[in-house]
Amino acid sequence: MGALLALLALLVVPFLLLGVAFKVLITLILLPFKVVGAVLKGLLGLVAGVFGLAAGGIGLVFGLLVLLAVLVLLPLAPLLLLGGIVWLALKAARPAVRPV
Repeated sequence: MGALLALLALLVVPFLLLGVAFKVLITLILLPFKVVGAVLKGLLGLVAGVFGLAAGGIGLVFGLLVLLAVLVLLPLAPLLLLGGIVWLALKAARPAVRPV
């Protein structure tokens, strides 16, 4: 029985070596594509990070402007409304000047 297993091992080992050699060959063929893919992935990640940072900065500025407008103009809204009403009343009370 041991001789049969040894003979079977002698038959299987060349196929295993052939499979390993085939995998190494395929890996060596595909290696340049993997390297280029990794470089492109890194560059695209860097570009996306820069654009994301720029978009975040623009969003931050816009958010601060909206917050400033709400915090400043909202308390002044009654005064602005009253001023607008007074301005309209004064404009309506003035006589219209027509050019000759």
